[in-house]
Amino acid sequence: MLTVTFSKNAFFPLTRTCRNECTYCNFRKGDFSFMSLKEVRSLANRARTADCKEALLTFGERPDVYPEFRRALRTAGYSSFLEYVCEACRTCIDCGLIPHTNAGVLLKSEMKKLKPLNGSMGLMLEQAVELECHRKSPGKDPEVRIKTIERAGKLEIPFTTGLLLGIGESEYDRMYSLEILAEINSNYGHIQEVIVQPLIGNSKSGGGRDCRSTAKRAVELGEVKKVVKEARKRFEHVQVPPNLFSIDELAVLIKAGANDLGGISPVTPDHINPMNPWPSLSFLRKELGKAGVRMRERLPVYDEFVRRKMYGSLIAKLVESFLEVTGNA
Repeated sequence: MLTVTFSKNAFFPLTRTCRNECTYCNFRKGDFSFMSLKEVRSLANRARTADCKEALLTFGERPDVYPEFRRALRTAGYSSFLEYVCEACRTCIDCGLIPHTNAGVLLKSEMKKLKPLNGSMGLMLEQAVELECHRKSPGKDPEVRIKTIERAGKLEIPFTTGLLLGIGESEYDRMYSLEILAEINSNYGHIQEVIVQPLIGNSKSGGGRDCRSTAKRAVELGEVKKVVKEARKRFEHVQVPPNLFSIDELAVLIKAGANDLGGISPVTPDHINPMNPWPSLSFLRKELGKAGVRMRERLPVYDEFVRRKMYGSLIAKLVESFLEVTGNA
């Protein structure tokens, strides 16, 4: 029987303000708002009541490039966006959740401040080549993103990254992107998983070679399967999101090498793909079980990195308490 892992989490969209203007984005808004710490605490408490262990903190990149956002921060009493994010992490920890922060591109000094407060961190490479759909997105410059992933390695931060398929890249681009990530990991050994995620289009977003709207998955299952197989040759853990595929398709991808389903939330939607609700854990266990697949819960920091104690110092007690319950590591 094959085994796939997953993390039980809650999705915290701290802000949807973002300096990038990707043509396919379902997440970005320009209202310059952000979650209050009271809202963060309320959601974190709901998540713990539902036995979640991970707080997935995802937000727009560098929202403080906008004067309106900086004013909102100052009004709320924060000197910087990084200060606010750190406080959000602390709030989640206080409520019993392990933060996993997806912050976009970061400086080394910023990552050092976030490291003690996180079990792991993440940044999708998407593709290691320049694409037209990123023309108005300075943070999607592949060189800038690669440097951020490398910085995480130098700081020994367990890291999640991955490819986004169907944004205008070629098959060669996909294989090249995997090779870039594999080279980084060979140098630092900190990439805990690689996500293989197809773009899901909607009325305003795009997919395919020219990033025009598709209103469906931008790539065929066979293309995803090929990337999964190639990724598994290079990485120990390959993730496919279970809300973007049918059960039969998931079974195909698992047999091709995918062995993780990522974060699944009983309390929040997938704010990146809001039109694709999470399947329930009971449904997944039952249906994947019929296909000969067993599900096992993990923490947002993978077992091998737990054993190496590479998680943030301020969440050590949480990690230890969860290990007693799950029996992992």
